[in-house]
Amino acid sequence: MKKPYVSVIVPVYNGVKFIAEAIESICAQNYHPLEIIIVDDGSTDDTSNIVQSYKNIRYIYQPNQGVAAARNTGIKNSSGELIAFLDADDCWTPNKLNIQVDCLLRHPHVGYTLGMQRNFLESGTARPFWLKEEHLLRDHIGFLPTLLIRKQIFQTVGLFNLDYRISSDVEWFSRVVDASIPRIVVSELVLYRRIHNSNLGYQLKGGNPLWLKALRASVHRKRMKKTDT
Repeated sequence: MKKPYVSVIVPVYNGVKFIAEAIESICAQNYHPLEIIIVDDGSTDDTSNIVQSYKNIRYIYQPNQGVAAARNTGIKNSSGELIAFLDADDCWTPNKLNIQVDCLLRHPHVGYTLGMQRNFLESGTARPFWLKEEHLLRDHIGFLPTLLIRKQIFQTVGLFNLDYRISSDVEWFSRVVDASIPRIVVSELVLYRRIHNSNLGYQLKGGNPLWLKALRASVHRKRMKKTDT
């Protein structure tokens, strides 16, 4: 059976501290063929030089527009029939793609697969209030950076919403769930998620108001769906 081509999209903004580790974890994958697309969202540090020191990486620079726009740029420039995302401060396990590609091949009716992630605190970083201590002690289901999805699904649910500068992944996943796209969660660990004080959501005080906006939009979609039926 012919192996499907996978496009790995990494949005980055001033990621000089961790981007090399992220790239190395993609290069260490025991699955091929794949392409690596790094979308630099207006970095002002040495990110560009680090990324372009690697061979066989597609580097795209754009003025700063936020992570949703960077991910959308990656999708639009991707060639693979399967899409995966990795944040510039996280790392995959070497068998991440192999496990999840095999899952999609064995289940052609499934639109996407998720895997398990392990959170860890960067040295010197205090545990943020929103991160439960139990999520540092055991693996749990991850979302976007553990995702492997058929590219055609974006035609059904659309791209990331640029109005959600922080929680665009949450809003996008709510559309995926509302569209009843079949999924499988693999039980294997596929992602190490780094928690540090430069994470987009690290400094949030209380709840993110955009989560409520995404919830309201989801409720509206469900009501409209019931009306149509």
